Amino acid sequence: MVLTQPKGALEPTEREIPIALPGEVLVRIRACGVCRTDLHIVDGELPAAEVPIIPGHEIVGIVEVLGDSVTHLAVGDRVGIPWLGYTCGECEFCQSGRENLCRDARFTGYHLDGGYAEFAVADARYVFKLPAGYSDADAAPLLCAGLIGYRAYRMAGDGKRLGLYGFGAAAHLVAQFATNQGREVHAFTSPGDEKKQDFARSLGCVWAGASNEPPPAPLHAAIIFAPAGHLVPEALSRTLPGGVVVCAGIHMSDIPSFPYSQLWEERVVRSVANLTKSDAREFLALAATVKLEPHVQTYPLVDANRALADLRGGQLQGAGVLLPEQPEASEPVKP
Repeated sequence: MVLTQPKGALEPTEREIPIALPGEVLVRIRACGVCRTDLHIVDGELPAAEVPIIPGHEIVGIVEVLGDSVTHLAVGDRVGIPWLGYTCGECEFCQSGRENLCRDARFTGYHLDGGYAEFAVADARYVFKLPAGYSDADAAPLLCAGLIGYRAYRMAGDGKRLGLYGFGAAAHLVAQFATNQGREVHAFTSPGDEKKQDFARSLGCVWAGASNEPPPAPLHAAIIFAPAGHLVPEALSRTLPGGVVVCAGIHMSDIPSFPYSQLWEERVVRSVANLTKSDAREFLALAATVKLEPHVQTYPLVDANRALADLRGGQLQGAGVLLPEQPEASEPVKP
């Protein structure tokens, strides 16, 4: 399913199976998550997308071919391919374990063809073995919702009361491993979205309410997953002195001005960019020991437009996942 121009529907397209070059692997795709970043790309909200492009960066599949010099993977391995797809390996960021900030980074489904397909090639440095115990569909959200959620969670510090603004694919996983570690999780949704609030409570959140409501007690930290800049001062106003507000998305509307008093007392606002190989190893090891329960809604690959439309309309509870092996089709839905 190919994006030929921003703000257009994806088009079903037949292509030759790609070839794994040295340092790459060819993966037969078993599932691919549908991420809000895909939606930003399709809707033209992220600049410089390389079109035509196959979106998708929460890829689960089986290694079919190893390119020359790949030694840490084997044919038949079940692996995941995430958002970060290439880095130079030589700059100061790469050399200091911060390859997520590499100026020459390229991203899966944005600069490199991704997982809305039956096959994909990927730089083997950014291909990771997946833990057992998860179906292909359940494993797909771990590759971005899980990984970026985990990085944001670590950046939020170790305070007891954690707020999650926007309760979608990432937040519903963060809520699970945060409560497993003894945190009190507070979920903030769009006003009136009682279905998402009930969903949050079912996953162990101690409180769920509207994004403009105060929580029962001030927060030690908050993570903003919704791409809404006005939530930054809102979240700051709900944090204790020394609190941290983490902006976890790659795209957000402009942050409105707010009084310095909301930032004072050593509160912090920070963003999270991409992921590192260390993030992937740590989180996938955690997922192997703490059995997460991703809530997924599956779609045939050819229904990618419908999956994106459901995400755009707020109709997904948990994560959407495309399954290439399902042949049914439907009419494309225009953005």
